Amino acid sequence: MRAPLIASLALVALCAGGGVAQADRSDARPAAIESEHYGIEVKPAPLELLIAAHASGLSAPQTAALRDFTWRWINGDRAPITVSAPEHGPDSAGVYRTASATRDYLIDQGVPPGSIQIVGYDASGDEHAPIKVSFPHIVAEGPQCGLSWSNLSDTRSNTSYPEFGCAVTANIAAQVADAADFLHPRASDPPDPMRRENAINTYRGAGITGTPQDPQANAALSSVGQ
Repeated sequence: MRAPLIASLALVALCAGGGVAQADRSDARPAAIESEHYGIEVKPAPLELLIAAHASGLSAPQTAALRDFTWRWINGDRAPITVSAPEHGPDSAGVYRTASATRDYLIDQGVPPGSIQIVGYDASGDEHAPIKVSFPHIVAEGPQCGLSWSNLSDTRSNTSYPEFGCAVTANIAAQVADAADFLHPRASDPPDPMRRENAINTYRGAGITGTPQDPQANAALSSVGQ
């Protein structure tokens, strides 16, 4: 009777231990903190510039507007640019000169020719129909903060208030230069082979490969009063 009793006690202990171990295993995730309740929305907002057709080509104000347009393109995702020229509307010669001058100016400002396309659209007889210069663009929108506030002096629970993190998220959305950075990383610039070879040769020659110290960084304690 002694052997069966020991086996029964061992079985009971094993079951009890298994029950405790199963109770300790828990994959419950902690609740999200207040700052995780706010996000940044990235949505399309095409950038478009309207240019009137002139028989002499681009005017000075139009050139200035194109300069700003090109700056926005360079600092953006550099999507293809479309120059839409009106048909069956303004003077065709003026439209051709203005559209061609627009393309040439964009190329002079650094836009690759392959990133520019000229297409036509039906102006339906509108003699003042503009030339449309556009490219796909996206913007980042943060949360709307300050709509309601809880009692910030109530710290009895020692927890963050519901609005915590809203202003930080909104500031990040407002400060980012290119909203496309939220969607994908930027392409890296190609390496400089000559600079790399120079650094390797200096290293092989037991030279110093680090940047020389700036003499303006040297400092000394003043001896005045000693």
